[in-house]
Amino acid sequence: MEKSGKTSWALRGVAAAHLVAIAGQPVFAGVYLSGDYDGLRLHATGADVVTSLGYVQLVVAVVVWVRLRRAWPCLATTAVVAAETAQYFAGLDGALWLHLPLGVLTLAGLVVLVLALWRRSWGVVDA
Repeated sequence: MEKSGKTSWALRGVAAAHLVAIAGQPVFAGVYLSGDYDGLRLHATGADVVTSLGYVQLVVAVVVWVRLRRAWPCLATTAVVAAETAQYFAGLDGALWLHLPLGVLTLAGLVVLVLALWRRSWGVVDA
């Protein structure tokens, strides 16, 4: 394994999957808003998948913090997951005034985080 080790690669993989899942959410919302009511079901299922991946990412980020002594991925993931959780519940409550801007913010934050995870040199060896 490269310098960065299995732990950092696990975080990169989970974060990338998280990003792919969240990128589908605006598409499903658009399908619903264009009159296809199955889009709402897809959007709700996608929200469950995205939120679950966010929490998996958080667990892996905690492992990165403990094993590699890198706090920034955990702190950034915590911020993204907190916004994502608030956005999830705003959607359930129908508070679109909060749900939509938080969705944009969460997607943008996750893009920046994934780019940082893939671009930074971890500079450590872990087993």
